[in-house]
Amino acid sequence: MPAYSAADDALTTKLVTFYEHKKDSSVPSHQATVLLFDPRNGSLKAILDGSVITAKRTAAVSAIATKLLMPAFAEVLCILGAGVQAYSHYDIFTELFTFKEIRIWNRTKEKAVKFANSVNGPVQVCSSAQEAVTGADVIITVTMATTPILFGDWVKPGAHINAVGASRPDWRELDDELMKNSVLFVDSREAALTESGDVILSGAEIFAELGEVVKGTKPALPEKTTVFKSLGMAVEDTVAAKFVYESWSAGN
Repeated sequence: MPAYSAADDALTTKLVTFYEHKKDSSVPSHQATVLLFDPRNGSLKAILDGSVITAKRTAAVSAIATKLLMPAFAEVLCILGAGVQAYSHYDIFTELFTFKEIRIWNRTKEKAVKFANSVNGPVQVCSSAQEAVTGADVIITVTMATTPILFGDWVKPGAHINAVGASRPDWRELDDELMKNSVLFVDSREAALTESGDVILSGAEIFAELGEVVKGTKPALPEKTTVFKSLGMAVEDTVAAKFVYESWSAGN
């Protein structure tokens, strides 16, 4: 995943491996390394832990989407999934927002219990996805699901959903009802229409890219039920890697 940012004077390539583990493994399914180059001459400046950068920047983008799209009074946060992205999302969401209740569900309940016992703050472990989702104002899906695990008739009108998993054209996390009856935001139209099964298979219409909302060229519509389909963009890794490198350089 190569990218160049003229504004940040940064050039990177991220190398990613993905292994779908059939059984629970201590090795993450996704592993990544980010190479940071000097844009002036192509020399390698740093090798960074791409897995950490990916986890942090993905959660940060979800947080931006949530800040713009969530309902005015959001009290209940629901996380579906208990992997690496669940932890990174929990960290930034509890830092930036104040929720009265946080719920988690995972296909393997033991992982959800481990999550609840590992984080700083009370988390309610739910026995079903429907239980976790019902009445939630903000929902985060960070699963390895290949068929829908979140259904429109469960979702509270006006809720905001960050759909982070299902990054292949034949994988789904959200059902057709939710996709078609929500206002759909994406990080990249081009990527969503080629990589996201939730978008492709549902035929849902993309309302805006998140960048258009940030720039003010498209409205956020927080009063509506909204979905932000996150696939990730290489430039996010570039900006994050440059930030980490400069922070490290300043301390040395």
